[in-house]
Amino acid sequence: MGLEFESFTLTASTADLSEEPAARSHADAIEFRMDLASEPVAALESYDAVYEETADALPVLATNRAVWEGGEAEDDKERLDALGEVTKLDAVQAIDIELASLRDGTATALRETAAARDVTVVASAHDFEETPSVAAMSETLTDACRYGDVGKLAVTATDRSDALALLTVTHQLAREGEQREGEHTIATMAMGAAGSHTRAVAPVYGSRIGYAPVNPAKATAPGQYDLETLSRLVSELEPADD
Repeated sequence: MGLEFESFTLTASTADLSEEPAARSHADAIEFRMDLASEPVAALESYDAVYEETADALPVLATNRAVWEGGEAEDDKERLDALGEVTKLDAVQAIDIELASLRDGTATALRETAAARDVTVVASAHDFEETPSVAAMSETLTDACRYGDVGKLAVTATDRSDALALLTVTHQLAREGEQREGEHTIATMAMGAAGSHTRAVAPVYGSRIGYAPVNPAKATAPGQYDLETLSRLVSELEPADD
Protein backbone atom coordinates (compact mmCIF):
# COMPACT_ATOMS: atom_id res chain seq x y z
CA MET A 1 0.00 0.00 0.00
CA GLY A 2 1.17 3.52 -0.75
CA LEU A 3 1.40 6.39 1.66
CA GLU A 4 -2.18 7.38 2.47
CA PHE A 5 -1.68 10.80 4.08
CA GLU A 6 -4.76 10.32 6.23
CA SER A 7 -3.07 12.52 8.82
CA PHE A 8 -0.19 14.99 8.65
CA THR A 9 2.99 13.43 7.27
CA LEU A 10 6.33 15.14 7.78
CA THR A 11 8.79 14.34 5.01
CA ALA A 12 12.54 14.90 5.25
CA SER A 13 13.69 16.30 1.90
CA THR A 14 17.07 15.11 0.68
CA ALA A 15 19.10 14.16 -2.37
CA ASP A 16 21.27 11.90 -0.25
CA LEU A 17 19.61 8.80 1.20
CA SER A 18 22.50 8.32 3.62
CA GLU A 19 20.79 11.08 5.63
CA GLU A 20 17.72 8.91 6.21
CA PRO A 21 18.81 7.42 9.59
CA ALA A 22 19.21 10.94 11.01
CA ALA A 23 15.65 11.75 9.96
CA ARG A 24 13.92 8.82 11.62
CA SER A 25 13.37 10.45 15.01
CA HIS A 26 11.44 13.38 13.50
CA ALA A 27 10.12 12.42 10.04
CA ASP A 28 7.40 10.07 8.82
CA ALA A 29 8.83 9.70 5.31
CA ILE A 30 11.69 10.75 3.05
CA GLU A 31 11.18 12.98 0.04
CA PHE A 32 14.00 11.88 -2.26
CA ARG A 33 14.87 14.56 -4.81
CA MET A 34 15.91 12.44 -7.75
CA ASP A 35 16.62 15.51 -9.86
CA LEU A 36 19.28 16.67 -7.40
CA ALA A 37 20.94 13.28 -6.93
CA SER A 38 23.64 11.41 -8.80
CA GLU A 39 22.36 8.09 -10.21
CA PRO A 40 19.03 8.38 -8.36
CA VAL A 41 17.51 5.10 -9.57
CA ALA A 42 20.53 3.15 -8.36
CA ALA A 43 20.43 5.03 -5.05
CA LEU A 44 16.79 4.08 -4.54
CA GLU A 45 17.44 0.47 -5.47
CA SER A 46 20.18 0.33 -2.81
CA TYR A 47 17.91 2.00 -0.28
CA ASP A 48 15.15 -0.48 -1.06
CA ALA A 49 17.31 -3.27 0.33
CA VAL A 50 17.85 -1.29 3.52
CA TYR A 51 14.13 -0.58 3.75
CA GLU A 52 13.30 -4.27 3.49
CA GLU A 53 15.76 -5.18 6.24
CA THR A 54 15.28 -2.27 8.66
CA ALA A 55 12.10 -2.08 10.70
CA ASP A 56 12.16 1.69 11.25
CA ALA A 57 13.42 2.78 7.83
CA LEU A 58 11.28 5.53 6.33
CA PRO A 59 9.14 5.12 3.20
CA VAL A 60 9.98 7.29 0.21
CA LEU A 61 8.11 10.00 -1.66
CA ALA A 62 10.10 10.22 -4.90
CA THR A 63 10.30 13.56 -6.69
CA ASN A 64 12.02 14.16 -10.02
CA ARG A 65 11.33 17.86 -10.44
CA ALA A 66 11.47 19.42 -13.91
CA VAL A 67 13.49 22.57 -14.59
CA TRP A 68 10.35 24.43 -15.57
CA GLU A 69 8.91 23.71 -12.11
CA GLY A 70 11.97 24.73 -10.12
CA GLY A 71 13.95 21.48 -10.27
CA GLU A 72 16.97 20.28 -12.20
CA ALA A 73 15.62 17.42 -14.35
CA GLU A 74 15.93 18.40 -18.02
CA ASP A 75 14.22 15.77 -20.15
CA ASP A 76 10.54 15.11 -19.49
CA LYS A 77 10.41 11.61 -20.94
CA GLU A 78 13.60 10.50 -19.25
CA ARG A 79 12.62 11.88 -15.86
CA LEU A 80 9.10 10.42 -16.01
CA ASP A 81 10.48 7.06 -17.11
CA ALA A 82 12.80 7.12 -14.10
CA LEU A 83 9.88 7.83 -11.78
CA GLY A 84 7.96 4.97 -13.33
CA GLU A 85 10.90 2.62 -12.86
CA VAL A 86 11.20 3.29 -9.13
CA THR A 87 7.50 2.65 -8.46
CA LYS A 88 8.37 -1.05 -8.54
CA LEU A 89 10.41 -0.64 -5.33
CA ASP A 90 8.71 -1.39 -2.01
CA ALA A 91 10.34 1.62 -0.36
CA VAL A 92 8.81 4.03 -2.88
CA GLN A 93 5.27 4.45 -1.61
CA ALA A 94 4.50 7.79 -3.25
CA ILE A 95 5.67 9.86 -6.20
CA ASP A 96 5.30 13.55 -7.00
CA ILE A 97 4.11 14.46 -10.49
CA GLU A 98 3.74 18.05 -11.65
CA LEU A 99 0.11 18.98 -12.28
CA ALA A 100 1.06 20.48 -15.65
CA SER A 101 2.36 17.09 -16.83
CA LEU A 102 -0.87 15.44 -15.77
CA ARG A 103 -3.05 18.09 -17.39
CA ASP A 104 -1.35 17.83 -20.78
CA GLY A 105 -1.31 14.04 -20.74
CA THR A 106 2.49 13.70 -20.64
CA ALA A 107 2.34 11.82 -17.33
CA THR A 108 -0.89 9.86 -17.86
CA ALA A 109 0.94 6.55 -18.31
CA LEU A 110 3.04 7.23 -15.22
CA ARG A 111 -0.07 7.89 -13.15
CA GLU A 112 -1.59 4.62 -14.37
CA THR A 113 1.61 2.73 -13.52
CA ALA A 114 1.60 4.19 -10.02
CA ALA A 115 -2.04 3.27 -9.51
CA ALA A 116 -1.44 -0.30 -10.67
CA ARG A 117 1.37 -0.62 -8.12
CA ASP A 118 -0.53 1.03 -5.25
CA VAL A 119 1.85 3.99 -5.23
CA THR A 120 0.29 7.27 -4.12
CA VAL A 121 0.44 10.20 -6.56
CA VAL A 122 1.00 13.72 -5.27
CA ALA A 123 -0.04 16.13 -8.03
CA SER A 124 1.90 19.32 -7.42
CA ALA A 125 1.90 22.92 -8.58
CA HIS A 126 4.37 25.66 -7.66
CA ASP A 127 4.27 29.43 -8.13
CA PHE A 128 7.68 30.98 -7.57
CA GLU A 129 6.50 34.51 -8.36
CA GLU A 130 3.43 35.26 -6.26
CA THR A 131 0.40 34.07 -4.34
CA PRO A 132 -2.55 33.82 -6.75
CA SER A 133 -6.08 34.79 -5.77
CA VAL A 134 -8.06 32.57 -3.43
CA ALA A 135 -10.26 31.53 -6.34
CA ALA A 136 -7.27 30.64 -8.52
CA MET A 137 -5.58 28.65 -5.75
CA SER A 138 -8.79 26.79 -5.01
CA GLU A 139 -9.18 25.90 -8.68
CA THR A 140 -5.58 24.66 -8.92
CA LEU A 141 -5.83 22.54 -5.78
CA THR A 142 -9.18 21.08 -6.79
CA ASP A 143 -7.75 20.17 -10.18
CA ALA A 144 -4.67 18.63 -8.54
CA CYS A 145 -6.92 16.48 -6.37
CA ARG A 146 -8.71 15.21 -9.46
CA TYR A 147 -5.45 14.13 -11.07
CA GLY A 148 -3.66 12.84 -7.97
CA ASP A 149 -4.39 11.19 -4.67
CA VAL A 150 -3.06 14.35 -3.01
CA GLY A 151 -3.12 17.87 -4.41
CA LYS A 152 -0.09 19.98 -3.50
CA LEU A 153 0.25 23.73 -3.93
CA ALA A 154 3.27 25.85 -3.06
CA VAL A 155 3.10 29.60 -3.62
CA THR A 156 5.37 32.56 -2.90
CA ALA A 157 4.26 34.95 -0.16
CA THR A 158 5.44 38.54 -0.01
CA ASP A 159 3.40 39.57 3.03
CA ARG A 160 1.06 38.20 5.70
CA SER A 161 -2.04 38.68 3.54
CA ASP A 162 -0.62 36.18 1.07
CA ALA A 163 -0.07 33.68 3.86
CA LEU A 164 -3.60 34.26 5.13
CA ALA A 165 -5.03 33.69 1.64
CA LEU A 166 -3.23 30.36 1.38
CA LEU A 167 -4.44 29.26 4.81
CA THR A 168 -7.99 30.25 3.85
CA VAL A 169 -7.88 28.01 0.78
CA THR A 170 -6.32 25.22 2.82
CA HIS A 171 -9.10 25.41 5.39
CA GLN A 172 -11.85 25.52 2.77
CA LEU A 173 -10.59 22.58 0.72
CA ALA A 174 -9.76 20.47 3.76
CA ARG A 175 -13.27 21.01 5.14
CA GLU A 176 -14.77 20.02 1.80
CA GLY A 177 -12.61 16.91 1.84
CA GLU A 178 -13.89 15.96 5.27
CA GLN A 179 -17.47 16.44 4.18
CA ARG A 180 -16.94 14.39 1.02
CA GLU A 181 -15.06 11.56 2.75
CA GLY A 182 -11.53 12.40 1.68
CA GLU A 183 -12.24 13.70 -1.82
CA HIS A 184 -9.76 16.52 -1.22
CA THR A 185 -6.49 15.52 0.40
CA ILE A 186 -4.21 18.52 0.14
CA ALA A 187 -0.76 19.81 1.00
CA THR A 188 -0.02 23.53 1.01
CA MET A 189 2.81 25.86 1.93
CA ALA A 190 3.96 29.40 1.17
CA MET A 191 7.58 29.82 0.18
CA GLY A 192 9.75 32.76 1.19
CA ALA A 193 10.32 34.53 4.49
CA ALA A 194 6.80 35.97 4.67
CA GLY A 195 5.29 32.52 4.29
CA SER A 196 7.67 30.36 6.28
CA HIS A 197 5.30 30.11 9.25
CA THR A 198 2.66 28.48 7.03
CA ARG A 199 4.79 25.35 6.99
CA ALA A 200 4.03 24.95 10.69
CA VAL A 201 0.52 26.42 10.69
CA ALA A 202 -0.99 24.91 7.52
CA PRO A 203 -1.32 21.45 9.13
CA VAL A 204 -3.71 23.01 11.68
CA TYR A 205 -5.95 23.95 8.74
CA GLY A 206 -5.78 20.58 7.01
CA SER A 207 -2.53 20.37 5.05
CA ARG A 208 -1.35 16.74 5.08
CA ILE A 209 2.31 16.97 4.00
CA GLY A 210 5.21 19.00 5.33
CA TYR A 211 8.72 19.24 3.92
CA ALA A 212 11.94 20.01 5.77
CA PRO A 213 15.64 19.28 5.23
CA VAL A 214 17.57 17.19 7.72
CA ASN A 215 20.44 19.64 7.23
CA PRO A 216 19.32 23.30 7.13
CA ALA A 217 22.15 24.06 4.70
CA LYS A 218 20.51 21.73 2.17
CA ALA A 219 17.05 23.30 1.99
CA THR A 220 15.24 22.42 -1.24
CA ALA A 221 12.83 25.40 -1.15
CA PRO A 222 12.95 28.96 0.22
CA GLY A 223 11.64 29.42 3.74
CA GLN A 224 11.97 25.83 4.91
CA TYR A 225 12.51 25.10 8.60
CA ASP A 226 14.98 22.41 9.52
CA LEU A 227 13.42 19.03 10.23
CA GLU A 228 13.73 19.06 14.01
CA THR A 229 12.25 22.56 14.28
CA LEU A 230 9.29 21.86 12.01
CA SER A 231 8.55 18.61 13.83
CA ARG A 232 8.48 20.44 17.15
CA LEU A 233 6.34 23.32 15.89
CA VAL A 234 3.76 21.09 14.24
CA SER A 235 3.53 18.98 17.38
CA GLU A 236 3.08 22.04 19.61
CA LEU A 237 0.46 23.58 17.34
CA GLU A 238 -1.52 20.39 16.81
CA PRO A 239 -5.05 21.04 18.05
CA ALA A 240 -6.64 18.83 20.64
CA ASP A 241 -9.30 16.43 19.36
CA ASP A 242 -12.72 18.02 19.12
